[in-house]
Amino acid sequence: WRNEKELTEYLHQLEEAEKRDHRKLGKEMDLFHFQEEAPGAVFWHPKGWELFQTLINYMRKRQDQAEYVETNTPDLLDKSLWETSGHWEKFGGSMFTTEAKEERIFAIKPMNCPGAVEIYKQGLKSYRDLPLRMSEFGKVHRYEPSGALLGLMRVRAFTQDDAHIFCTENQITSESKIVCDLILSIYKDFGFTDVIIKYSDRPEKRVGEDHVWDKAEKALKEAVEATGLAYTINPGEGAFYGPKLEFVLRDAIGRDWQCGTLQVDLNLPGRLGATYIDEDGQKKTPVMLHRA
Repeated sequence: WRNEKELTEYLHQLEEAEKRDHRKLGKEMDLFHFQEEAPGAVFWHPKGWELFQTLINYMRKRQDQAEYVETNTPDLLDKSLWETSGHWEKFGGSMFTTEAKEERIFAIKPMNCPGAVEIYKQGLKSYRDLPLRMSEFGKVHRYEPSGALLGLMRVRAFTQDDAHIFCTENQITSESKIVCDLILSIYKDFGFTDVIIKYSDRPEKRVGEDHVWDKAEKALKEAVEATGLAYTINPGEGAFYGPKLEFVLRDAIGRDWQCGTLQVDLNLPGRLGATYIDEDGQKKTPVMLHRA
């Protein structure tokens, strides 16, 4: 510290952080606990589970109003689907896997995206069916290093308030703006108005052709600029399948937490064979927006 004032401010912040430590409050209020037999997974107590369900019901109501259809996908999926989607190559080391008696390798889903595409693929889709907004409160598991776990803020098992929006290329900007407005409105309901937005473009390790990334990045920039909100650029921090927006919330003592995301995906629907029939009767690949 450069001076005594900075040291005093730092010590004060540590004191305030300890007062507001959600792990301590969770125990004192009998909401939840963690234990070594399930590292990074939550044991919800009755009061905590009631709060959890209240949040789920609030989100369900908001999504109903925004014309989402709710889905649910399997927790366990064959390795072959994760290989086709590209997740096995990029995230295989962070998946929990199991081998069944018939010697098939399965993975507990670390994300809900491939399952959403498989639901979309059931039945012929027309451009008239788009945009199709699908939501899911999906339980996902990700192997986080034990040293990185931090209460409810960094876990190995959690429920993601997920959504996947299938649309045409011409609908990307309008749908992205609708998503941004919904996210910001929800945060406002919970008292968060000082929201930091970060735009992240293509990472070094990615799937898809560069010209496809050009199109996705341009569309997402147009969407965030259309909201009139300020944003910063995070070079190379996008998802491996598309650029993304990150919504960062600031807590009571000034710490930043990355929460919501919006990602444009021009790659995964094609990899998994999702299509629709356009106005000219031609088969096209839809764009998928990931929202969490």
